[in-house]
Amino acid sequence: MMRKAHLEQGEARTTAGFVIAPDHPALAGHFPGHPVVPGVVLLDHAIALIGAALAQPLEIFQLGWVKFLSPVLPGEPVTVTHEADARGTIRFTLSASGRDVASGTLTPAAAPSGEIRA
Repeated sequence: MMRKAHLEQGEARTTAGFVIAPDHPALAGHFPGHPVVPGVVLLDHAIALIGAALAQPLEIFQLGWVKFLSPVLPGEPVTVTHEADARGTIRFTLSASGRDVASGTLTPAAAPSGEIRA
C-alpha cells in the first residue's frame, strides 16, 4: 500500500492528499482490465489522514453518510478536504483531477447509556 500525504492546516479546514499505487492489492479484482480504486480504500486513506491532521483517533466516530460521485483511477492524486463543526461532526470531500469523487460525514458515536466519554 502506498500513501503519499501532505497536510495544510487552516483554522477549521485541513487538506491532505494521497495516491493509490497501480499495484495496490485491492485493484486486482476491481475491475480486471479497467481498474478503479474501491470506495473502501478511498475511505480508509481519507479517515487515516483526517485523524492524523486532527491528532485524534477516530475510532469513536461513525460514518454518518458517504456518496461516491466519480471513479478514481490507480495513480490518480486524491485530495481530502475536511472541516469539523461545533458538535464535532466532520464533513469531508475527496477530489481528483478537478472533480469531486466522494463526500460524507463522520459523526462522534453516541456513548452507551451511563458511559461518559472524555
